[in-house]
Amino acid sequence: MRSLVSHLIFLLAASTLPATAIAEKLPRSGHAAPSHHAYAGRADAMLLAQDMAARHQWDVDWVRDVIGQARFLPQVPPLMLPSGAAGAKNWQLYRSRFVEPVRIRAGVRFWKKYRATLAQAEHLYGVPAEIIVGIIGVETLYGQQMGNFRVIDALATLAFDFPSAHPRAQARQAYFQGELEQLLTLAQQTGINPLVPRGSYAGAMGLGQFMPSSWVRYAVDGNGDGHIDLFDNVPDAIHSVANYFVAHGWHPGMPTHYPIEFNPAGVDLETLLAPDIRPTFSARDMDEHGVQLGATGQAHGGLLALIELKNGQQPATYVAGTDNFYAITRYNWSSYYAMAVIELGQAVQQALRQRAAP
Repeated sequence: MRSLVSHLIFLLAASTLPATAIAEKLPRSGHAAPSHHAYAGRADAMLLAQDMAARHQWDVDWVRDVIGQARFLPQVPPLMLPSGAAGAKNWQLYRSRFVEPVRIRAGVRFWKKYRATLAQAEHLYGVPAEIIVGIIGVETLYGQQMGNFRVIDALATLAFDFPSAHPRAQARQAYFQGELEQLLTLAQQTGINPLVPRGSYAGAMGLGQFMPSSWVRYAVDGNGDGHIDLFDNVPDAIHSVANYFVAHGWHPGMPTHYPIEFNPAGVDLETLLAPDIRPTFSARDMDEHGVQLGATGQAHGGLLALIELKNGQQPATYVAGTDNFYAITRYNWSSYYAMAVIELGQAVQQALRQRAAP
């Protein structure tokens, strides 16, 4: 886990569940629960527990007991509210938080120690080692910052006390109700005690900061020991990150992005930026709208997106993102996040090569 300030920059770095029907039956919470509050006394929490048990044929007393032992975390709901600083995005400042000496040195140690596992994962999944290294470095500084919030408390707080001031409060509350359900699903499937895991304030866990739904869907046994542990088993974490990308459309051998230049005659930024980070335009489309790609980019057979990285009061940075750039944003919906992952992985790889040079 990152520090709360930097972690807030990219909320919910894992997959999402669709809003569940149960959300419509539960009251919207706008009250502030006291810090000692346990959810055993909340009618809405017990209703959801009963609904989960019925749908999954779980023991209702077990579900009620687990959810009832979750406690409200008063510091968490405010972290979900928009910061109001959308106009002050600064790629260079953002980059400096992650592509920096401490993280690069830790990445070199991580890559050297797990070189064989990273090579195996790259071979099996087609996801370059530097992308996996970049993800784990940005997410948890290679396991040094995995978070100290009890996951059941974080998820229950956001499932039942999500801030009503958020512009998408109902959808986000439903999302966290789904993640709470997925935590119990994980407990049923693996036998873990759902009251024990600790993670981020949003409920993300382990070296790669998987939300419970991502653990259930994409986590794999990387070392073949018959168990999946994303906290202490690095091969499991490495393979799971790679598997996540494959499930979200990673194309082996495809670059993540291409450098570009703008046609001096003018560029149609409004059209090119309208789809946000979703690849929408062919190389020819980009050219017709005033974006000039190099030879490699012009030969790209898939679709591209114009990626804009604002630099405060300085000119923005632009690149053409591919489907693989977009795949990284499935981990976290942010072009800044994706570029930080890419450039941290590249910096670690370069440092590793320099140390190996005679």
